[in-house]
Amino acid sequence: MRLRLLWLRELGSNMIDLLIVVAYFLLVMMAAISGGQKKELTSEEYFLSSRSLRWPSIAFSTIATNVGGYQFIGMMGSAYLYGLAQASLEINAVQGILLASFIFIPYYLKDKIITITQFIKKRLGENVALIYSLANISLFSTITIGAALFWGAYAADVVFAEYLSILHEDRLTRITILILLLGLFSAIYTYLGGLSAVVRTDIIQFIVLLSGGLVVLLMAIHHLGGWSQLYIKTPKLMHLHLPWDHEKLPWTHIFGLFLLNINYWCANQSIVQRSLASKNIRHAQIGLMVGGLMKYVMAIIIIVPGIALFGILGENGLSDPDMSFPYLVNTYLPIGAKGLVLCGLFASIMSTVDSTFNSVATLWSIDIYKEYLNNGASDKQIVEAGRRAILFSFVTGVTVGVLLLYLKFSDPNAAFTHTLNELRYFINCGIVVIICAAIFLVAPNHKVTLATFLSTIVFQFLFKSFFPEMNYFVRAMWMILLGFFLIYILSKTNFKNPLKLFKSGSKKISRIGLFMLLSLIILHIIFH
Repeated sequence: MRLRLLWLRELGSNMIDLLIVVAYFLLVMMAAISGGQKKELTSEEYFLSSRSLRWPSIAFSTIATNVGGYQFIGMMGSAYLYGLAQASLEINAVQGILLASFIFIPYYLKDKIITITQFIKKRLGENVALIYSLANISLFSTITIGAALFWGAYAADVVFAEYLSILHEDRLTRITILILLLGLFSAIYTYLGGLSAVVRTDIIQFIVLLSGGLVVLLMAIHHLGGWSQLYIKTPKLMHLHLPWDHEKLPWTHIFGLFLLNINYWCANQSIVQRSLASKNIRHAQIGLMVGGLMKYVMAIIIIVPGIALFGILGENGLSDPDMSFPYLVNTYLPIGAKGLVLCGLFASIMSTVDSTFNSVATLWSIDIYKEYLNNGASDKQIVEAGRRAILFSFVTGVTVGVLLLYLKFSDPNAAFTHTLNELRYFINCGIVVIICAAIFLVAPNHKVTLATFLSTIVFQFLFKSFFPEMNYFVRAMWMILLGFFLIYILSKTNFKNPLKLFKSGSKKISRIGLFMLLSLIILHIIFH
C-alpha cells in the first residue's frame, strides 16, 4: 500500500511538471497567432514587422535568440570544467553589441536594407554579396538550427527520460523524435507569422527562460551554502583569465573573441534583423544596449550553477560535464519547478530556431530568389519563397541535429560547445573580414575581397595542420587579421575617419554606451 502511494505521488509530481510544459506550448502558439493572419502579407511585414519594433521588443527578442540550449547544457558544462573563464563568451558580447549599436546598425538603417547582403552588395559588389548570403544560409540551415535542436532534445530526454519513453524505448530514437517535434513546432508558427510572430513568442520565451534559469541558479547556490562559498570551495574556478597555454580558454582568446563578436552581433542576419525592423535608430540602439545588460544577467544564470555544482560534488563528480544542468534539475528541484525549468530550456531552443528559420527565409527570398530567380517577383511570391525556405531549413536542420546527436554520443566526455564553435568559425572568420572591409575601408577592391574571403577557409585548414596546438579562438584572430590586412594592402585603399563612423541617437544613449564599456573593463579587472 505504501509503495502504491509513493508511486501515485511520483506520478502526480511528474504530471504537474508535464502539464506546465503543455501549457507553455499552448501559450507560445496562441501568442504566435494572436496578431491574426492576413491572407497576404507584404515582404516588409513578413520579414521586418513593418519596421515598427520598439526597444523592449528588440532587447527581449534579440537576447532570447542569442540564448540557446547549448548555453544551458554546453556552457554550464564548460563552466563545471573551466569555471568563470567560460563567462567570457557571454560578457564580452558587450563589445560586439556596442560596435553594432554605434557603427554598424546606423549604416544599415540609413540604407533601409532588409538583409545585410544588400549593404555588402552596395559596398563590395554582387559576387561578394552572393557568397556572403550563401555562406550564411548554409550555416544557419545546418549547424545553427541543428545544434539548437540537438541540445534541446538531448536535455529534455535527460530530464524527462522516464516520461518521454512513451515516444520510444531506445534513447537515440527517442531524442531523434524530439528533435523532429521541436523543429516542427517552431517552423509552423514562423511559417505562418514571420518576424512578428517570432518577436511575440520570443518575449514570452525570454521571460520563461529567465525564470527557469533563476530557479536553477538560486537552488545551486543554496545547496552550495551561499554565494561566499564560491570563493571558499571553488577558488580556482573564479577567474575570467586562464593561463595563455590553456587548451580551450587561454586569456588570449579574448582577442579572437572580440573579432568574432563582430560577426555575431554586427553581421549575423538572425541577430541584426530586429534592429533592421526598429522604428528608428534610437529604439535600435537602446534595445541592443538593454540586451547587453541582460547578457550580464545571463552570464550569472548560465555559468555560476556549473561552478556551484563542482563545489557541491567535489573533484570526483560528473564524468560528463554536459550533465551539469540536467543533474541540478533532477537532483534539487521541487515539484513544479522542474516543469518551469524545462519550459525555460525549450524557450531557449525555440527562440533560437524560430529566428534562424526567419533569417534563412529572408536571405533566400530577398537575396537569391528575387535577385536571381524571379527579378519581377511580387510581394506574395517573395513571401512564399521565404516560406519554402523555412520548410527546406527545417529538413536540413533536423538532419544535422540528428548527426550532432550521434557525434555527442561517440564522445560523451567532451565539452561539446567548443567543438561546435570551431566548426562555425571556419566560415565566420571570412564573414568578419568582409563586413569589416565594407565598413572600415574607403574603397576595398571587390575581387580582392572575394578571393580573401575564400582564402580564409584554406588558411584555417593550413593553420590547423601546421599549428594543431593553437587555440581555435587565437587561430580565428590571426585568420581575421590576416584577411583584413590583405584586403587593405592589395586594394591600396585607406581607412575611413574613425570619428565619422560613430553615430548615436542622442547624447544620453552615448553615455549609456560609455557606461557599458566601463562596466566590462571593471569586470575584467575585478575577476582577473
